[in-house]
Amino acid sequence: MPNVLTPAQIDTYHRDGCVFPIRVMEEGDAIALRRRLEAFEAASGGPLSGDLRHKSHLLFAWLGDLVREARIVDAVADLYGGDLLCWTTNFFIKEANNPAFVSWHQDSTYWGLSRPDVVTAWVALTPSTSANGAMGFIPGTHTSDQIPHRDTFSRDNLLTRGQEVAVDVDTSKAVTVTLEPGEMSLHHVRLVHGSPPNPSSDRRIGFAIRYIPTDVSQVAGEDSATLVRGLDRHHHFELEPRPMRDMDPDFVALHKRIAERNARILYRGTGVESYNDPRALPARG
Repeated sequence: MPNVLTPAQIDTYHRDGCVFPIRVMEEGDAIALRRRLEAFEAASGGPLSGDLRHKSHLLFAWLGDLVREARIVDAVADLYGGDLLCWTTNFFIKEANNPAFVSWHQDSTYWGLSRPDVVTAWVALTPSTSANGAMGFIPGTHTSDQIPHRDTFSRDNLLTRGQEVAVDVDTSKAVTVTLEPGEMSLHHVRLVHGSPPNPSSDRRIGFAIRYIPTDVSQVAGEDSATLVRGLDRHHHFELEPRPMRDMDPDFVALHKRIAERNARILYRGTGVESYNDPRALPARG
């Protein structure tokens, strides 16, 4: 029997490419995590930006805990088995009354992974609704092969390259992923999805955790990942340690090295070599 997901939810994931909402923590616990993030932002002088939004589970112990949270990992294991890596993490933060958006895209476009057995757990730290720029997706598009994309490097696009699918998207079929704090969605790496700007008076904060079975490999360069469940019998990735405290200097240095290497994979062929490159930084508000 599945650990967390019902058979109907598993069927929905395989049919539509996305399943939601899945409660993974109490609302108060999610609000507490938001407060920890915003306390760091206040102390550091502004919203999280650049490479701090990527592989953040190596910088903050509470995010290192979150990627290993049993209710999240159990749900992923229901789809992909008991030997799992967290390949990467990304904050998707839309500031209030801000033009930042996510274009229609497939996650798989530039990730360089050997096959599309990849799932994103998108964890809401605030409400995510149609009123504040929630993610939408086109059901069933994950069953397609890789779709051609074009890079825009749009200033307001939250994606690494501002990439967008190079075909028309039938938005009349889009489903909005509505989540409350402490809930998550699970979506497939080939699913066509995106999200509009946030015109509301509060931030919309989501933390995306990308999980893969341990037999998936990286074909575009050296890479690292965090073992969160079971055994790694394949050794395709350098295994990442677990931070015991926030912004540990040793982990800050490790994160810098790993983030720079990861950026070279994602930006290959563009001339951009860092998440902190001006071309890679969308509007932050």
